[in-house]
Amino acid sequence: MLKVVFLFLMAGGLPVAIAMAGASLIYLLWAQTTPPFVVIHRMVSGIDSFPLLAVPFFILAGNLMNNAGITNRIYNFALALVGWLKGGLGHVNVLGSVVFAGMSGAAIADAAGLGTIEIKAMKDHGYDIEFAVGVTAASATLGPIIPPSLPFVIYGMMANVSVGALFLAGILPGALMAILMMLTVAYYAHKNGWGADIKFEWPRVLKALGELAVVIGWPTLLWLLVAKLGLPAQATVLTGLVLLFAADRMFKFQAVLPIMTPVLLIGGMTTGLFTPTEGAIAACLWAMVLGLFWYRTMSWALFVKVCLDTVETTATVLFIVAAASIFGWMLTATGVTAAISEWVLAFTKDPWVFLLLANLLMLFVGCFLEPTAAITILVPILVPICQQLGIDLVHFGLVMVLNLMIGLLHPPMGMVLFVLARVARLSVERTTVAILPWLVPLLGSLVVITYFPKLVLWLPKLFF
Repeated sequence: MLKVVFLFLMAGGLPVAIAMAGASLIYLLWAQTTPPFVVIHRMVSGIDSFPLLAVPFFILAGNLMNNAGITNRIYNFALALVGWLKGGLGHVNVLGSVVFAGMSGAAIADAAGLGTIEIKAMKDHGYDIEFAVGVTAASATLGPIIPPSLPFVIYGMMANVSVGALFLAGILPGALMAILMMLTVAYYAHKNGWGADIKFEWPRVLKALGELAVVIGWPTLLWLLVAKLGLPAQATVLTGLVLLFAADRMFKFQAVLPIMTPVLLIGGMTTGLFTPTEGAIAACLWAMVLGLFWYRTMSWALFVKVCLDTVETTATVLFIVAAASIFGWMLTATGVTAAISEWVLAFTKDPWVFLLLANLLMLFVGCFLEPTAAITILVPILVPICQQLGIDLVHFGLVMVLNLMIGLLHPPMGMVLFVLARVARLSVERTTVAILPWLVPLLGSLVVITYFPKLVLWLPKLFF
C-alpha cells in the first residue's frame, strides 16, 4: 500500500518530498495502527541532528565564494597553470572545477558559477559549444566528490558514518576523475588538432606553480611545527594565518587564499581542531573574510541576498530530509526494507555482484530523483544489505554519491543538464548529446571506485 501510494503521487507530478510525506500520512490514516501525528514527530526528529547543521553552512560558504568574485581568480589560476597545453581551456575547465569543488561542495554551484565563465571563454576561443558544455558538465560532478560535500553530509547522517572519513575518502577518487577527464580533453585536442590557448611563459607558469607550492607547503610546515617540534597548535596556526595573509598582500597571489579553503577544512578535521559541522562554520567565516574584508568584492547588501538565497536552498534540502525520515521509518516498519534485503540476499551473497546491481539501481534512480532525495530513500534500503555483506559504508557512500552525480547529467531530472542548457543557450536535446561522450570517463571512474575500495579507504584509514 505504502509503495503504491508513493508511486501514484510521484506519477501525478508531485515533488518527491511531498510524495514521501503524503504517502506516509495516507498509509497511516488507512492502516489506523499508529496516530497520524507520528508523521510530524518523525519529520521533526529526522532533522534534529547536529551533523545536519553543516548543510546550511556549507551552502552559505559555497554561495559566498560564488558571489564574491572568487570564480574569476580560480579561472585565472587554472589558465596560468594548464592553459598552454593543447586544448588548454578544456584542461582549465577541469582544473578549475577541482579547485572550486573544494569550496562549494555542490555540482550545480560549479556548473552555474564557474561554468558560466568557462563556457563563454571556450566559445570566444573557437571551441565547439557542445564540447564546452560536455566538459563543463562532466567536471561539475567533481563538486560533491572532492571535499567538502553536501551529499556526503546527508549520507553520513542517514547511514551513521563519519562525515570526516567520507570527506577524506573523496580526495583520491576525485583526483582520478580529474585525470581521466583531462586525458579525454587531450584525446579530443589531438583528434581535432587544437593548439594551446595562451603562450607558454615561464614567469606565469612559475608564479602558478609557486602558489601551488604555498598551498601544499603551508599546512605541511604547520604540521611539522606542531607535531614534530611540539609548538602550541592554536598559536602556531594563528601566526601561520597572519604570515599567509601578509605573503598574499606582498606577492599578490591569484588564488592561494581561496584554494586554502579545503586545506583548512581537512586539516582542522583530521587534527581534531573541529568537527565537520564546525568546519562548515569555519568555511563560512573564511569566505566572509575573503569576500567582505580582504578582496572587498562583496557588499553587505549582496551578503544579505546570499544569506536569503541560502535560507531558501536550506529549507528545500531539509524538507526533503524530513520527509524521507518518516518515509524511511515507514518502509522499515512495514517490512519493505527487510523484504528487499531478503530478496537481494537470496539472489546473491557476493558483494561484487551486489555492487553491480546497486550501481545499476542508483544510476536509474539518479535519472528521476535529485541526489538528496535519492540518498534519503536508498540508504535505509541498501545500507542494511551492505552491512550483512561486509561492504564498508564509507566506500559505499562514495559509490552512491558518484552514481547520483552522473544522474544529474541526463534527462529527465538532471539539474546540471538544465542549468548548462540555460547557460549555453542550447536545447536540452543538444546539451544531452554533448554530454554523452563524457559519460565514458565518468563510468570508467565509477568502475574503478566500485571495485578498488583501497583507493577510497586509504586516506580515511590513516586518520580514522
